[in-house]
Amino acid sequence: MIDRKKWTRDELMVALNIYQKLNFGQFDSKNPVITQIAQKMGRTPGSLAMKLSNLASFDPALKLRGIKGLSSASNLDKEVWEEFHHNLNQMVPESEEMVRKLLEVDSDSELEVLPKVGIKLKKSPPNGPTDTITNVKVRRGQDYFRQAVLNNYGERCAVTGLPIRELLIASHILPWGTHEKERLNVSNGICLSRLHDAAFDRGFISFDKDLKMVLSLKIKSCLPQSSVEVNFCAFEGKSLALPDDAILPDETFLTIHRKMYIE
Repeated sequence: MIDRKKWTRDELMVALNIYQKLNFGQFDSKNPVITQIAQKMGRTPGSLAMKLSNLASFDPALKLRGIKGLSSASNLDKEVWEEFHHNLNQMVPESEEMVRKLLEVDSDSELEVLPKVGIKLKKSPPNGPTDTITNVKVRRGQDYFRQAVLNNYGERCAVTGLPIRELLIASHILPWGTHEKERLNVSNGICLSRLHDAAFDRGFISFDKDLKMVLSLKIKSCLPQSSVEVNFCAFEGKSLALPDDAILPDETFLTIHRKMYIE
């Protein structure tokens, strides 16, 4: 059978890329993303779903939530997992290119992994002659981070529940410009609406150790104002909404953010 062939490093890189864009509960052979990728790999959806569950056995973020993967991971699985997560800035763009190559996506198209729909392609606007290899690498990393964070939060704003993907932002807890090592770390991201992303980025809001929203003195100074009441005060003290199998935002990162703006 085709699924008895050994997994290669390149296949595992693709699997890890998809792993980060799906939640544990979506590692199902009927998931449209898994069926599309498996077909291109020449494997059954069940084989890919099982491999994702094997990789989950290494995931410390899932262990924190009491979730265990399958126990039949190989030595190569572990090696590639560690290689991928120890150097995200290099490995993520590499894995993005491997996915694009597998799916035969041209350089003028954007690729988006939608857990409930499958893999969606659309033409991207031309970038012109100045689109260097470095720029492509950065863009691939940004695309990965956005998809991984939005999908991790069930494609909804973690504050308001807004489900319109086009109006959602993968907001960095530690800024992109000053924390290079954490740029592509999913636990450094929160899915927020454009409004709440802007407020979080500028320190008008933050989240405490229980993931409850806290308001800064800056925003409270705007009271009483109806739009501030509706968009911010209404959510003060309420916890971020995440799926049960989602990766939680890093508590250390949130502590740093609060100290920068709130405390």
